[in-house]
Amino acid sequence: MRATNRGATSLKLRRRNEDPMQTYDALPAPIRRWLSQAALPWSPASCRKILRRGRARGEGLDQILARLERAQQATLARDRHASCRPEPEPAPAPRRAAVALSP
Repeated sequence: MRATNRGATSLKLRRRNEDPMQTYDALPAPIRRWLSQAALPWSPASCRKILRRGRARGEGLDQILARLERAQQATLARDRHASCRPEPEPAPAPRRAAVALSP
């Protein structure tokens, strides 16, 4: 496997026949924001497809964003190289100060 700017992944590459920037610009701002912060290199066409399906079901943008996040998690679970990526460590719990009890 050759590592490219997509990183090491076992997922197959898909080619698109349309201008991805034009498709990106046509997406609503919350979807573009999610796309810019996604863990995987999503295509704007894939996001548009999920957006259209969600709208056809009468879902709002929050529900569609949740759908995108679930799709991303499912894709990460399928990628056998994703398990090699380090998980972010949870923040340590804050320490509580000891309180002296008076008699």
